[in-house]
Amino acid sequence: MSLPRRALIAVTSATAPLHHGKVSGLFISEALHPYNVFTAAGFEVIFTSEKGTYAVDWLSEQDDFLPADERKQWEDVNGEFRKQLDGMPKAATIKDGKDFGIFFASAGHAALIDYPTATNLQRIASDVYAAGGVVSAVCHGAALLPRAIDSATGKSIIAGKTVTGFTTEGEEVMGIDETLRKEWKVNYVDELVEAVGAKYVRPAGIWDDQYYVDGRIVSGVNPQSAKSTAEAAVRVFEGL
Repeated sequence: MSLPRRALIAVTSATAPLHHGKVSGLFISEALHPYNVFTAAGFEVIFTSEKGTYAVDWLSEQDDFLPADERKQWEDVNGEFRKQLDGMPKAATIKDGKDFGIFFASAGHAALIDYPTATNLQRIASDVYAAGGVVSAVCHGAALLPRAIDSATGKSIIAGKTVTGFTTEGEEVMGIDETLRKEWKVNYVDELVEAVGAKYVRPAGIWDDQYYVDGRIVSGVNPQSAKSTAEAAVRVFEGL
């Protein structure tokens, strides 16, 4: 049976002060870029988060990360992207992840708060993988993968796999390491994935556009990698 040409984009529900008290949450381009890639490839796209809500990461609204054309799409609250995002359901209401051929975990630093314990998002990712679909993540989205379980092995779907994601060095360069460690009390992507037996691959540069494919697991490093990671997920899907 062919896989459904439907993609589910997971979104963080978490938010906490970051960048000198600014709001953290969903990094816009990490949802917008895959949405555009998937819709252009003929996928129906659904957004969901653990609580059915989201906050917007302040940094992702700045000009360096949101150029004029993307800002126009983002600010069009009546456009399909915003209607889907703003009206997204709670993950608990999505009963069967096998209704999707691709799972994509978008992120933002706030994903480090809720993704490691987002049981419904993890369940959906596990279902997609069990049905033979593609599970993908970008940047801090990889924090969701360790507790997505492979029903065939009882282990994480990334156990023994090679994955990437935002680097510890990146947190330090951004000057937010102390906030994340002492105030948020979170673990970083490399620590989370290595704890379940995955191999973490660091990019040559923290802002390089880079993704890694290992079977049906596709992961990208940072916001700059969101588009290429989604494109890689589509290519893997087409090859199944």
